[in-house]
Amino acid sequence: MSGPVFRVGTRGSQLAMTQSRWAAEAVSRAGGIDHELVTVRTEGDVLTGPLSQMGGTGVFATALRSQVLDGAVDLAVHSLKDLPTAAVTGLTIAALPQREDPRDALCARDGLTLDELPEGAAVGTGSPRRVAQLRALRPDLRIVDIRGNVGTRLNRVAPGDPGDLDAVVLAASGLKRLGLEGRITEYLDPHRMLPAPGQGALALEVSAELTADSGLATGLAAVDHLPTRLAVTAERSVLARLEAGCAAPVGTFARLVDGDLELDVVVANPDGSEVMRRTESAREPSVEAARALGQRVADDLLAHGADRLARLSL
Repeated sequence: MSGPVFRVGTRGSQLAMTQSRWAAEAVSRAGGIDHELVTVRTEGDVLTGPLSQMGGTGVFATALRSQVLDGAVDLAVHSLKDLPTAAVTGLTIAALPQREDPRDALCARDGLTLDELPEGAAVGTGSPRRVAQLRALRPDLRIVDIRGNVGTRLNRVAPGDPGDLDAVVLAASGLKRLGLEGRITEYLDPHRMLPAPGQGALALEVSAELTADSGLATGLAAVDHLPTRLAVTAERSVLARLEAGCAAPVGTFARLVDGDLELDVVVANPDGSEVMRRTESAREPSVEAARALGQRVADDLLAHGADRLARLSL
């Protein structure tokens, strides 16, 4: 291809670069337009400490969004689970490509599953949602807060130094995109451990003023995947109504089943001592119906004390 080129803003981690390259190539093929990647350093890449104490989801998105608003890049690629639910004036999520595996994955030593981990085993995760659900399933485990890229986390399970953990829990989608699914010892069934809202999905965000008849707009429209959009709309609607971010122990999973949109939600006490679950569905789903489904489930949870349970009001 030759001619116009669209610029794609991405974080510099191996996973972010891999995801952004995949998305950009898909849009390029569909729109008949070339692309180039532009690496953007975000606050989440610079700060240290628990993600839940650093401003949550926004620490990865703000810098990328600023680049789109300033015109430095034409498209930002986000992991949807890292994107705040509040809309930003001047921006629109133009495409949600088909979702990768949304499940959490256990990567343990010696090929162990969650049930096979020995009593008191050390399991690493930086997610309060995962912590709460792990503690509910296995109160005996020692949960260790960890950060770092996928390789750094996996290395902590490696035999010997620096392997100081028995297992880590990561998103299956990231491991698959990096070709590391061989390190997964168990895919955690959503019936046991619900993923984060939007986990496994990518959000392709552009200026709201993007010309509708441009090659970029054509490519974005072609890669947008309606079943994914319906599912993540319902999931993120729950999060928005609960006014919760990534620091909240909230898990969701929506999918189309025989034409209906089914939504599972869990809200947990951060220590795992109490868990609230809900399952509801919407017939003949549309984007608006998906949003309403998420709001309805969230309202029911709030009516039964979900904000107190998950400490959302603190």
